[in-house]
Amino acid sequence: MTSIAPTRPALHTASASAWKGQWISAGSATANDDPIGMLGAAQHADFSRTLFRRAFELDTAPEAARIRLTADSRYALWVNGEQIGRGPVRSQPNRLRYDEYDITTALIEGRNTVAIIVTYYGKATSWWMPAAGGSALGQDGVLVAEIDIDDDKIVSDEQWKATKSAAWTQPTGPSHGVPVEIFDARLLDPDWITGAFDDSDWANASVTATTHTGAQGRTRPPAYPYGPLLPRAISFLEGDTLTAELTAATRYPLPEWDSDSPIGRALQVLHSSPVEELPGGLPVTVEGEDVTLLTFDFGRIVAGYVHLDVTAGPGTTVELYYREKPFDPDAAASFTDPTTGARFIARGDDAGFDAQEANGFRFAHVIVHGGSATVNALTIDERLYPRTGPSQFDSDDDELVRLFHAGVRTVQLNSFDAYMDCPTREQRAWVGDAIVHQLVDLTTNEDRGLARNYIVLSDSPRSDGILPMSVVGEIEAGGGVTIGDWSLSWIHGLHSLFRYEGDLEFLRAHLGTAEGILRWYARSIDEHGTLTDVPEWNLVDWASIYLNGRSSILTALWARGLREFAEIADALGDHGRASWARGLYEDARAGFEDFWDAERGLYIDHIVDGDPERPTSQAANATAIVSGLAPRERWSAIVEKITDPARLVVRSWLGREDGTYDIEKMMAQARGLSDADWDVENEIVIGQPFFSYVTHDAVALAGHADKLPDLLRRWSQFLTDGYDTLGECWGWGTPVHGWSATPTRDLIAYVLGIQPATPGFRTARVAPRPGSIGVIAGVAPTPHGPIEVRVDNGTVHLVTPIETEFVHTDGTSETLAPGEHTLTLR
Repeated sequence: MTSIAPTRPALHTASASAWKGQWISAGSATANDDPIGMLGAAQHADFSRTLFRRAFELDTAPEAARIRLTADSRYALWVNGEQIGRGPVRSQPNRLRYDEYDITTALIEGRNTVAIIVTYYGKATSWWMPAAGGSALGQDGVLVAEIDIDDDKIVSDEQWKATKSAAWTQPTGPSHGVPVEIFDARLLDPDWITGAFDDSDWANASVTATTHTGAQGRTRPPAYPYGPLLPRAISFLEGDTLTAELTAATRYPLPEWDSDSPIGRALQVLHSSPVEELPGGLPVTVEGEDVTLLTFDFGRIVAGYVHLDVTAGPGTTVELYYREKPFDPDAAASFTDPTTGARFIARGDDAGFDAQEANGFRFAHVIVHGGSATVNALTIDERLYPRTGPSQFDSDDDELVRLFHAGVRTVQLNSFDAYMDCPTREQRAWVGDAIVHQLVDLTTNEDRGLARNYIVLSDSPRSDGILPMSVVGEIEAGGGVTIGDWSLSWIHGLHSLFRYEGDLEFLRAHLGTAEGILRWYARSIDEHGTLTDVPEWNLVDWASIYLNGRSSILTALWARGLREFAEIADALGDHGRASWARGLYEDARAGFEDFWDAERGLYIDHIVDGDPERPTSQAANATAIVSGLAPRERWSAIVEKITDPARLVVRSWLGREDGTYDIEKMMAQARGLSDADWDVENEIVIGQPFFSYVTHDAVALAGHADKLPDLLRRWSQFLTDGYDTLGECWGWGTPVHGWSATPTRDLIAYVLGIQPATPGFRTARVAPRPGSIGVIAGVAPTPHGPIEVRVDNGTVHLVTPIETEFVHTDGTSETLAPGEHTLTLR
């Protein structure tokens, strides 16, 4: 089955043709407490899954057929029992997107059936936010669909069948965002997706209208609150089916359950004493009154839709508990432990459990009780953002090759329908985290859909101009405190697209938001032109850095944003805005000198009440360089100091080195109690994996990119015990965090040295810096074709489709025409 490939203009373009399909539901929409649509009142329905069906006859198999559809909140689509796809992609409800699929080969002569599950979450999740009030539409699960079959059209209307299913429920209790499924298969006939199912006792679907004043009963898109529907802007997800290994099978006595949560029940068993260890591998047959615990290991972090192949008697219960790390019964529980999993209650004639929600994990504990069952396999259908093009990195240094692939895998596991922080715990689209994901994709992935969509999705400013810290979810829906500097990362992402793609019309659409962010910070300018006492959550990095008072780090990040904004504005011919930004930048440059400690040759983190404080960090000095606020003649000496391992210390206000968050540290830091426990005169706080991308930018700008191969080796600490992904922080956090994938970007952009010289890669810059490595080789995508570089002990082989500035290690350069070149690296 093929999907209709999205086109790049879809980021800004509404549906090209009017919709004939109507919004339909199961007919239980909530009452509208705001009948004139002016108060924003909303009464969102509870969680539900609604089943929709439409059967029709065809005289012959079609020559061409396609379906376009969307739903609030999520859909899964089958045609004649074959699953076609899931969607829609993550989006704010007033910018809802739709999908389109080619279903020609799925349709047959005779009776055909389209079946769709629509999940409505009710309450905001980490990846979905409910629509605003003011209309009945947007308060419960709805679907709109159109099927074009040759010259005929079938649309969503009262002829469809619909019913809210009682088979799925959600447990109460805390969650980090990733859902827990409870599925009672006894309440759902598995044939409901096929033509063999009799839906005569189902009610007809109800057409749902928007009810605000002036709506005139509109039932078709465009309609409030969803607006004109937008085409899907990113590629469809794909992946392999992976099988877990059974590592243990143990029998336990059946307890009196303390919890109704599958995770709570699994933990209760895991903390109890076993009766016996069961021998052998799969399949495992379970009988009797006891509980059987099976532990599975995929051998690496995986992400997608779980399938448990199990045959079980009616009413047999299976609890699933997903973990990113092995369970340790002696370890103290942490609020950051993933609380994800599922419960499956067998119908008796089914083939197992198929998850409706995507999860990420490595280990799965499967607890079987209350009946007989045979467990045959645990698999996962990975659904990740595709990687296209010939990008690669190779070397005679195997450690660097492993790091390159680890970064690729880490970003891909954090790339569903948006760049996420982690698939195992949150799945939130954090506006700051995503900058590293984007940089990795821009340097290694020919498909730039998510790289562009990051900008579009995050362009959702508050009324004061600053962006939410995380978009499309409970954080944006709540409208509360934000991480201001995440918005500065977004501006850097906008500038990165400018460099790598050069799409001026795309940039023009977002320049106003970038200006609003910079003006939000301008409210905190002091008499020195620097930023002082910036409100809300100033994070920057998990490292122990100081951001209160007059902040060198926030000032420099803001200055980087001002300079990048001015460059884009000039390219768009908006010289007034560019001049405004450069004026603020020059004011900041003058005041920034106050942070310079000439005796130590470093920039300090902050000044409080006029007094320069002593702590200094990689963050303060790297941002001084990348912003250009530090005079160029200081750069080299600064980099030597902030990369000297004898000076560097790992410190965080939030984490312990045992892999957990430190609640006491967090509470103290929230109260402003952040005393240094290191030698602030002689030691420098190293950046955590996230902010290392800025440090490495500074290292390269200062002419020391040859240091990077050795600096990247610190990331190898994550590649142990089978893990092939990069973790959140030095010594603690989740083992799969996309913001840590800097090594992959660095190996292409700085070690191979492939970067755009002019916006949109009209010309390229290639500056290989192998350091002490004998052989490095790789390929990077550009809009004009791939660039290939191989350096073998000083001999360079270069293939480029565009004019390229080649920069030798001594700083001299030469301009090369498109084609194949062999050079000696000076």
